[in-house]
Amino acid sequence: MRPTNISTRLALPSGLPRTRSTLLLRLLGSGRRFREAVADLAALPRDAWEKSVAVPLLLHFGLDQQEPTTDEEDDVSAAIRAWFEEYTQQLRDEGRNQGRAEEAARAVLTALRVRGIAVPDILRKRILLEKDPELLERWHERAIVAASIEDVLPDLS
Repeated sequence: MRPTNISTRLALPSGLPRTRSTLLLRLLGSGRRFREAVADLAALPRDAWEKSVAVPLLLHFGLDQQEPTTDEEDDVSAAIRAWFEEYTQQLRDEGRNQGRAEEAARAVLTALRVRGIAVPDILRKRILLEKDPELLERWHERAIVAASIEDVLPDLS
């Protein structure tokens, strides 16, 4: 259940530096401080640990939907919402691609098992760790008609 309004905010000290080490604390602030913290969060690298912690919470509590009070804040809020939407779409896409790769790896191993082809543990791990769905698809096509593991993974066996 998603709360409709979060009214509790921290009164942060005015001297709190705008640094990465204070980012999560600043996200608990309000108004300009909150918007600056979100902008700083957006500027971090895609794989920053702070994003993995903060973004789900911000989305869950609807903090990406805060109501602006001025035209300037409206522009900032629109930019923040656009960033949240783009970031969450990236996360969905990454999850979808990871799922595709995992399923394709299982399909390769299933085809090899059905054909009665033994797969050494090291090659099984290599197949399961592969993240490129197109490469896995090619391996799957080979596995369907293969007589040996070398027919499927000639460069690895």
